[in-house]
Amino acid sequence: MSDAFVRVCGLSELEEDTPKRVDIDGTPVSVVRTEGEVFAIYDICSHANVSLSEGEVEDCQIECWLHGSSFDLRTGKPSGLPATRPVPVYPVKIEGDDVLVSLTQES
Repeated sequence: MSDAFVRVCGLSELEEDTPKRVDIDGTPVSVVRTEGEVFAIYDICSHANVSLSEGEVEDCQIECWLHGSSFDLRTGKPSGLPATRPVPVYPVKIEGDDVLVSLTQES
């Protein structure tokens, strides 16, 4: 997978604590603006095959709306059951009003 950054949306399009689903080369990604930062996380819950971007954001966590598992937007790690596997998180760059994401996974 390329480590090239691609523009996914404008910073002005992101509402605070409101996930936005984007598609990067067929990969669903949830982009979230919260606590003064922008994060990109794989949009599918590791426990159930549902979109995380339909969930709520609070305390730098995104919650899966189906069973209530939350994932840390910085690391992708779940903070509670039923999810036990992390989801990928991706590097984000802001250039002017452009939000750019690379599908190269951070650790």
